Amino acid sequence: MKQAKGYFGRRKNVWTVAKNAVEKAMLYAYRDRRNKKRTFRALWITRINAGARQHGMSYSQFMGKVKAQGIELNRKVLADLAMNHPDAFKAIVEKVK
Repeated sequence: MKQAKGYFGRRKNVWTVAKNAVEKAMLYAYRDRRNKKRTFRALWITRINAGARQHGMSYSQFMGKVKAQGIELNRKVLADLAMNHPDAFKAIVEKVK
């Protein structure tokens, strides 16, 4: 019942309804902790692709050349550079070209 605090209607004060609602909420929380990783990776890929295309490369070409050059930056860092530090991202693109 403590976990059902803040729920609406019978979900907060009827034992069986609250138990079912809390169990379902736990399943959604478990599932979405994994889905969050997927959505962030997709966001990073979109941002890297946009930054790479400004410099005449596709995402797949850019990432292939990054790996071939041995640059150890992950997608999270590359996406941040593409969004917030375009000069640094441009330097990386020039290095891999």
